[in-house]
This record gives sequence, structure tokens and C-alpha cells, in this order.
Amino acid sequence: MKKILLLILCLCVVGCSKDNSNNIIKDFTKSVEKTKSYHLVGTMELNAGEETFNYDIDVSYLKDDYYKVKMVNTTNNHEQIILKNTEGLYVITPSLNKSFKFDSTWPDNSSQGYILSSLVKDIENDKDVSAKDNVIEVKVNYPNNKDLKYQKIYLDKDGKLSKVEVYSDADLPSIKIEFSKVDLKANISKDEFKLENYINDDACENEENCETKTTMSNIKDAIYPLYMPSNTYLNSSEVVNNDTESRVILTFTGDKNFVIVEEGAKVESSHEIIPVYGEPLMLNDTIAALSSNSMYWTSGNIDYYLASNDLSITEMVNIASSLGNTQSTLATK
Repeated sequence: MKKILLLILCLCVVGCSKDNSNNIIKDFTKSVEKTKSYHLVGTMELNAGEETFNYDIDVSYLKDDYYKVKMVNTTNNHEQIILKNTEGLYVITPSLNKSFKFDSTWPDNSSQGYILSSLVKDIENDKDVSAKDNVIEVKVNYPNNKDLKYQKIYLDKDGKLSKVEVYSDADLPSIKIEFSKVDLKANISKDEFKLENYINDDACENEENCETKTTMSNIKDAIYPLYMPSNTYLNSSEVVNNDTESRVILTFTGDKNFVIVEEGAKVESSHEIIPVYGEPLMLNDTIAALSSNSMYWTSGNIDYYLASNDLSITEMVNIASSLGNTQSTLATK
């Protein structure tokens, strides 16, 4: 009789635990799905081996696919803004008065730890999702970084998001996001998502007669990638440094041919919009523009351009990540 009672008690404990787990997941998912707008403020830490990169982040969302994510690198104060509205997806770099415009399904094309709908999508896609003590553990989807396997979503005692940690296959936290503010009933206007609010355009009234004024950083030495595909070697290095341009062109040949152009970053007097047939991708210290055969990004006042018809996207990301000893953390489709 005692054995039967013990078995019944165990089954009840297991059943209650499972119900509690399901309720935690269900309540969090429901709270996100019913929100019409939200505002998140926090910090993001990216761990890349011996290096750590820290960001202040500010996220705004409005129903009907409006997003604004401001990221400020706390080391060098480099600011970039991911902005999505009815006109498209932009990655804005205010200090350069420049933005990339994408035709993209972001943020639905990969996991994003600071986008609530992305967290819910990860939960819905993982049949083995679990929860315990207000912590939801769920698989992630980072197509260009297979080292990232799962994330822990931490909720406070009221079931509100407080922290997200993304773990590698070695069970080490690669991304840590802590939220100091989570407002699921934010009073946000569509005006907040207008591109013109985030550009610094001091161009002449008559653009046809306006000479473009730029400032430029000089490149003294070439910066070489630490990662190289097998049987591929540096073929030539050309350095141009004068009053009008500062540029390095590196050509690599072998099994995988590719070119890297490094150029002093320029600040345009009139805001420049560069169309990209690809996706935004985050390296540890900047957000890059990635297409099927090229990448473009700015880091340390240097514009980088990588192009190849031979490299896979993963190989391009690995090469770009190794320039300046950075590592990719945010993948795209």
C-alpha cells in the first residue's frame, strides 16, 4: 500500500512540474503575442574567445512589422541602428551619414535574442523546449554560426523577460543580454520609425551644384585575415595613400579566389543609401551587409569590402570575422 501511495505521489509531482513548465512557456508566449508595441532597454555582451564586446541596446516595436534597434558599442561609442518600416529594412551608421537598405525578411530569418517575436518563434519551433524556475531553455537558429546551439530565457517573478543567454555547443555563454526595462504597453508612434529621424543631412539646397565634402581616415598598413581557406594564398597587395584616397587591395588566389578592399571610412555631406541584395549580419564590433558573393562593413574607421565567386557564405563570414580578430555572432538566412 505504501509503495502505491509513493508511486501516486511521484506521478503527481511530475505532473505538477510539467504543468508548471507548460504554464511558464504559455504565459510568456501569450504576453508577447498580444502586445501591440513594446520598448526594451538593456545591455548585450558578446564573448569571442579572449575578447568581449559590450553594447547598450534600445529596442522599439510597433505592430505591423515596425522595428528599431539602436546598438552602441560601449568601447568606441560606435552607433548603428537597425530600422524596419513599410519602405524596407535599413542599417544606419549615423557617424558616416550612410545606410544600407535591404529587401529582407529580418527578423524572421534567424534567432534574435533582443526581439520578442524571435524568442517566441524559437519556442514554437522546438518540440523539446523546457522550462524550470522561470527559465525557458530552447534551441536557436543561427544559420551562419553553427556553434550556437541553445538559449536560456530568464523571466522575473511576474513572468516578464529579464535576461537571455545564448550558449555554444561547449555549453559556454556566447551572447548575454540583460534587460533593465521591458515595457509591453509602450506608447510608440509610427513617426519613430521614419528614416529621416536618424540621418544627419547637411547637403546643399541645390544638390546639382553641391560638391560632396568628405572626411577620410588614412590606412598606413594592410590588415590581413587570420582565417584562410585551404590551398589559397595572398597573390598581391596594393597600397594607395594620397590626398584623395587611402586604400589597400588584397588579392588572394588558389582553390578559392577572393579580393579584400580596405579603405579609409568617408563621411558624406549628403546621406547615402546603399541598396544591398542580401541581409544584415553582426560581427562582434559592427553590423555588416552580406550578399551571396560579397560583404561590406565598417570597423575602426575602415571600410572593408570582400568579394568572391568561389567562397561560400560561411567562408566569407569566417574571413571577415578574422580581420581585426573579430568573430561572427549574429547569423542570417
